[in-house]
Amino acid sequence: MVWTSLFGGTDRWPPFRTSPHLSPHGGHAVHTLKILAAAGVLAAALAVPAANAAPAPAPAAVPAHAVTGYWQNFNNGATVQTLAEVQDDYDIIAVAFADATGTPGQVDFTLDSAGLGGYTDAQFRADVAAKQAAGKSVVISIGGEKGTVAVNDDASAKAFADSVSGLIAEYGFDGVDIDLENGLNSTYMTQALKSIAGQAGDGFVLTMAPQTIDMQSTSNEYFKTALAVKDILTVVNMQYYNSGSMLGCDGQVYSQGSVDFLTALACIQLEGGLDPSQVGIGVPASPSAAGGGYVDPSVVNNALDCLTKGTGCGTFKPSKTYPDLRGAMTWSTNWDAAAGSAWSKAVGPHVHGL
Repeated sequence: MVWTSLFGGTDRWPPFRTSPHLSPHGGHAVHTLKILAAAGVLAAALAVPAANAAPAPAPAAVPAHAVTGYWQNFNNGATVQTLAEVQDDYDIIAVAFADATGTPGQVDFTLDSAGLGGYTDAQFRADVAAKQAAGKSVVISIGGEKGTVAVNDDASAKAFADSVSGLIAEYGFDGVDIDLENGLNSTYMTQALKSIAGQAGDGFVLTMAPQTIDMQSTSNEYFKTALAVKDILTVVNMQYYNSGSMLGCDGQVYSQGSVDFLTALACIQLEGGLDPSQVGIGVPASPSAAGGGYVDPSVVNNALDCLTKGTGCGTFKPSKTYPDLRGAMTWSTNWDAAAGSAWSKAVGPHVHGL
């Protein structure tokens, strides 16, 4: 197999084995890798209000150091929450998930009222607005285990952009999260995301949650997409879990579940073209939230300190620090609640104090 190395060029590696392991977090695949290696935006549309129309409130800016959490629109054994019950330490709340329709690229969203104890659509919409009034951003997440959405030509890119823009308008979402786990075409996803940003206008929030394998090289489609939409990208919160061993930016192999795994892999994005403010560390909120890769919140905080201050590192030490690192993400606010909100209570104040 010919594999593209970290920042260009190719290496011929032996075949690797990939074994799917579906975790409570939407089935992000566990990759067991045997690695031998050497190391634009569209202009915002100007809306002309009616003569007597009250201006819409300006959306709150995402904090310089922010915590992202996924809110589950389903019951999988974690604590069922309304959006109003999401812990206050979360700055960006990703509603998981929009659903694919029968039209290529098109998505829709239906609140799982039955699974959420009778939570109504009207209550949900009111809670979105209330979270925003409290300074939070609420985005609609596309993907997850069952969210196979194919955007691979002009027609599907338009269908994706128009349907996501429709959900943003209908529910008042601040933007979109891309959590696609079944392949991604950078050309057409970039086209779609720039169209969505153009329709959304000021305050648009774009987050992404690729798997570790998707961000090993700048030539990977996910990484290419992140770089192509850098001018509208808020943060990439890679999933540092449900993963096999991966390369760090130093060409060494690291295993999940350690501070080195978090820092050495984040370094690839930090040195591969993303701004530090566009890089976050995504981890499970509890051991129950993923099939593997859980680390104690103190390890997350050590990784954040290592990358921003040069302290708390393991064996891997970055060649420089990145004080503007955006922060951290967890799957999910519900699994966090099931564990007494231990994750957000520990990581939230640490992120906000960076």
